[in-house]
Amino acid sequence: MWLFAMFNIPMDEPVLRREYAQFRKFLLKSGFTMLQYSVYVHYVRSEETEAVYRKRVSDALPTHGQVRLVSITDRQFEKMEVFVGKKRAKVEDPPHQLMLF
Repeated sequence: MWLFAMFNIPMDEPVLRREYAQFRKFLLKSGFTMLQYSVYVHYVRSEETEAVYRKRVSDALPTHGQVRLVSITDRQFEKMEVFVGKKRAKVEDPPHQLMLF
């Protein structure tokens, strides 16, 4: 599964810009990857892991703005179409899983 964090934080004042930067840094330190400005994604292996990341994000929410969390399956993620200009680009691959025998 893929957990998306999408947010819109106003940056009219220095305090709000700082909040934006802190939240963005939190997402990156938590293993999220930026897909687009204010759209970050993290690959999670199970619903239990997803719940942990949802809790972490909700604990770090900024005081201003709007944050949305949504999860999609690998199959839905693979159906995503990505365009750079008018050219189609490849969708990101899920991370490799560690196999133990």
